[in-house]
Amino acid sequence: MKRRDDSAPTPVPTIPPMLRVLLGLAAAVVALAGLYFGRELVGPLALAAVIVIICEPIRGPLVRRGWPRWAGTTAVIVLGYLILLVMAALLWFAGTQFARLVGDYADELRSTAAGLVEWLQSLGLADQAADATASVFDPSTLVSIAADLGGTVLSVFTALFFVFAYVIFMAADAARYGRAEQAFGRGIRPTVARFRSFNSGVRRYYVVNASFGAIVAVIDGLALLWLGVPAPAVWAILAFVTNFVPNIGFVLGLIPPALLALVVGGWPMLLAVVAIYCVVNVTLQVLVQPKFVSDAVNLSLTLSFFSVIFWTFIIGPLGAILSIPLTLLVRALILDGDEGTRWLRWLSGDPDAAKPRAGSPGP
Repeated sequence: MKRRDDSAPTPVPTIPPMLRVLLGLAAAVVALAGLYFGRELVGPLALAAVIVIICEPIRGPLVRRGWPRWAGTTAVIVLGYLILLVMAALLWFAGTQFARLVGDYADELRSTAAGLVEWLQSLGLADQAADATASVFDPSTLVSIAADLGGTVLSVFTALFFVFAYVIFMAADAARYGRAEQAFGRGIRPTVARFRSFNSGVRRYYVVNASFGAIVAVIDGLALLWLGVPAPAVWAILAFVTNFVPNIGFVLGLIPPALLALVVGGWPMLLAVVAIYCVVNVTLQVLVQPKFVSDAVNLSLTLSFFSVIFWTFIIGPLGAILSIPLTLLVRALILDGDEGTRWLRWLSGDPDAAKPRAGSPGP
């Protein structure tokens, strides 16, 4: 009879793969539920973090030229505040002009709605469809939408108060985080490199979006001015802002000027606006820009589109603008740095994940 070897190591119990997946999904649900219920705090915090990431590169050249670190931090804060103030001014201008247009064209809106109702009824459509179409052009409906937008703008300005505070704190902390490798040695270099890559991806993404957004806004604004659509500057601003919403921003920026063109110039002007937006916006935003965005952040087009819907549901409208940075952050925290998840990073759109790192085995 064999004696048991007491010196043999006790086998460590392992968790079955399926149970690990279920535990991971359960933890993800809990974390996302916390983000959902704390969206009023998480949204401004994420926006402030993105602004600091965008403005942070100006610190290095100033410090290298002999500026004190507090002056570099102040420069980051001032630039971040300028970005926020410019965006707030653009949104305020567009909102006030939109409210003025609703009042100026109230009679035209009613007549257009009546004409559409008669046309729908002549086609034999149900009265419910005609009533729904009429309500879209009803000035009271548009005024209520404008009021809702006003409430949204008020909440946005309330959130901006927190964003301004977050920017100060994060800009000050960013200077300290830059010295992490000096404090802890080379052992944390992979982690630092991971988040530097994340910061670089966020900056490239917004540079690409702002560049294409400015081009699209100028072309759309000039085209609407040439067609005679009222307030072309408002719709140019709208085209610029909605360009930061991946994939579906084009549709969001098209609907208001198209409806106004229908009211002012009838179906010919509506079709002209739709045609111009399709040629310009589809060519630049749908065909050309996604390729540059994909190269800048290494995200697949499918994941980029899904991230808009997902993060809008989690943290509200701000999630549509911050969807790509938030998705990049999740990938940096969960997938990057783990050789076992290289195939998941490759599926997410990172072509470099298929290349083995130095000292690691191939796939």
